Amino acid sequence: MAIRGFDESLPIDLHTHSSVSDGTEPPGAVIRAAAAAGLGTVALTDHDSCAGWAEAAAAAREAGISFIPGVEFSTQIDRASVHVLGYLVDPADADLLASMTEVRESRLTRAERMVERIGADYPLTWQDVLDESEPDATIGRPHIADALVRRGIVGDRTEAFEGILHWRGGYYQPHRAPSPVEAIGLIRAAGGVAVLAHPASRGKAALRPGWMRRLVDAGLQGLEIDHRENDEVSRGLLHEYARKLDLLVTGSSDYHGTGKPNRLGEHTTAPEQLRRILELGTGSRPELAVADDSGQQQR
Repeated sequence: MAIRGFDESLPIDLHTHSSVSDGTEPPGAVIRAAAAAGLGTVALTDHDSCAGWAEAAAAAREAGISFIPGVEFSTQIDRASVHVLGYLVDPADADLLASMTEVRESRLTRAERMVERIGADYPLTWQDVLDESEPDATIGRPHIADALVRRGIVGDRTEAFEGILHWRGGYYQPHRAPSPVEAIGLIRAAGGVAVLAHPASRGKAALRPGWMRRLVDAGLQGLEIDHRENDEVSRGLLHEYARKLDLLVTGSSDYHGTGKPNRLGEHTTAPEQLRRILELGTGSRPELAVADDSGQQQR
């Protein structure tokens, strides 16, 4: 029998991206793709933006699946990239909005400087990058990568990030990002649930001695453990952290459309973990498709 609120018999994917940030599909298309892939619940977690929520929620209602509003914060520890997922935050929270706006503006300035430097050596212009992004999208290195692909300078995003866009590539520019402690505080103050994204890849700096405890003390509530960028050894360590610190455990695809090989539903979250998120999050309302005993979706 399905629990009240969402159909626990269908897979749950709590990390996807749309063209509002660095995905390749509009929010509604992401939700429709999730439904077509057999998912029953999906979260949209664009980088530093909640702008895709309304479109995604409408598509979820039409498709008959549950939608969880989320956002992925870009943060740093000693210039190392660390991402923090925030579920069910209040999108109108003033401090949250100010921080996300500052990060997006910093990303834009950083991207412009990188393109200027790359353009001195390759046939790439800022207009090429704008052509790869949606209006008001959070522009970042993935859009530069897509422009490099379109120009035929590299074969795909992976080649771009391993070469020209790598921090050792000679063109890299840092951008302003808060610490994960600051981001977690913002998420919690906005009524959200804070989960450390793919901790064994771009969150690895948070696994240093002492840092995990600092994040938990700041209000961290979960770890995204089942993710293709977390290897098996790291997953064991993360599960141990989760047990010792009583943290939520999630699993997700980190879907980006054609921007990454990640496929919807390749990793999923257990229903009991989503129940905990729904109980803890108070900043915004999910779009839930309630299933009755026959398995039919009700609203």
